[in-house]
Amino acid sequence: MTHAIELAAYIAGFTGSPLAPWATSLPWELPPRAPEIVRRLLAGLPAGDYVVEGEVAVHRSARVEPGAVLKGPLILRAECFVAAGAYLRGGNWVDARCTIGPGVELKSSFVFEGTALAHFNFVGDSVIGAGVNMEAGSIICNHRNERADKQILVRSGEGGSLQGTGCEKFGALVGDGARIGANAVIAPGALLVPGRVVDRMTLVDEELPGR
Repeated sequence: MTHAIELAAYIAGFTGSPLAPWATSLPWELPPRAPEIVRRLLAGLPAGDYVVEGEVAVHRSARVEPGAVLKGPLILRAECFVAAGAYLRGGNWVDARCTIGPGVELKSSFVFEGTALAHFNFVGDSVIGAGVNMEAGSIICNHRNERADKQILVRSGEGGSLQGTGCEKFGALVGDGARIGANAVIAPGALLVPGRVVDRMTLVDEELPGR
């Protein structure tokens, strides 16, 4: 059995956010439900605060450059910025004052306030805390391409044992204030504690001891 992992221990604002009803979920349970969850949140958005086209809701204070591709269901909250060439798909919830830079692909993820995906990042099936910065070219992988058994494994605490999640698509849970350097690779199943700094050109793979 997988040990309980409290989302609020990684993301302080989780329980006070619109995602609070899912606060007791395990991190990898949220991305597969992203379309469903975002649709539920779309139904409760304050009237008049958002421009809504189909299943895409953009706050009136957000800025989306021409050439960005926004696929619903999607919510962009206040003062977000999405650059030309960004590609958002698969159900995403993006909190206030986030930056989604040029060439960024965001898939089935929840991104909290003030986080920046600078440019040329891929983030798949993940939950990203507030105030996180991902430098250019850093990515969060969501699939174990290298082995026949695709189940994502997580490590329960530093030095803990690997445990199955029962799912084949999960990127990472990234705690508040983490810093991920340019061209770093975060392998599937990572749980990055708040404030963690990942050096440039680094592989973080928690299936490998010390990585």
